[in-house]
Amino acid sequence: MTLHIGLLLFPRVQQLDLTGPHDVFAQIPGAAVHLVWKTCEALESSSGMVLTPDTTFDGSPPLDVICIPGGSGVGALMEDDETLDFIRTQARGARFVTSVCTGALVLGAAGLLRSRRATTHWAYHSLLADLGAIPVRERVVRDGNLLTGGGVTAGIDFALTLAEELVGAEEAQAIQLQLEYAPAPPFDAGSPESAPRAVVETLKERSAANLAARGKIVERAAARLGLGR
Repeated sequence: MTLHIGLLLFPRVQQLDLTGPHDVFAQIPGAAVHLVWKTCEALESSSGMVLTPDTTFDGSPPLDVICIPGGSGVGALMEDDETLDFIRTQARGARFVTSVCTGALVLGAAGLLRSRRATTHWAYHSLLADLGAIPVRERVVRDGNLLTGGGVTAGIDFALTLAEELVGAEEAQAIQLQLEYAPAPPFDAGSPESAPRAVVETLKERSAANLAARGKIVERAAARLGLGR
């Protein structure tokens, strides 16, 4: 029986949020991986890479797994009723509802994080609580059928965690080995806890305007959901 996995592809998606998990999911035996959007027209990612959806909202099968990546385009998605309705509809029948990075904010805007443990990119973690979530600072967080991954590269860890749930530990490890996923970065700067303080402050300054803008979107989303401060 085919396992249908759908990743939302949208304008200004963070491509690694999407392509990291896609490489894992595409190797799961019996899986059909769909790149889903309103149309099948090519879209630019946040870095300019052009990606092409292969499945439309109307043409999507019922998904066993729905995954929402993050990216600079999530602000628009959080107020896009057509997209939020699609996510809610698919989530009702999905075995797993998932996100990577700031894709969690979109799940929150759809009302799917209420009283659920979740994570997102460290720079936007403070926005989760306003969407009804229980924020957890971990690389991968599971709460029932909800799985959320932290920022960008955490999408691979998240996807392997989900692969174990879907096809078992041995198959998930075979996928990891095939990808030669054995991170050995040259710097211990992958989290605000380990990175040099000056680097953390630089990144906070660079993301401050975007954080403020997304904060206002979160406020509006929370108000629509009846989640007052």
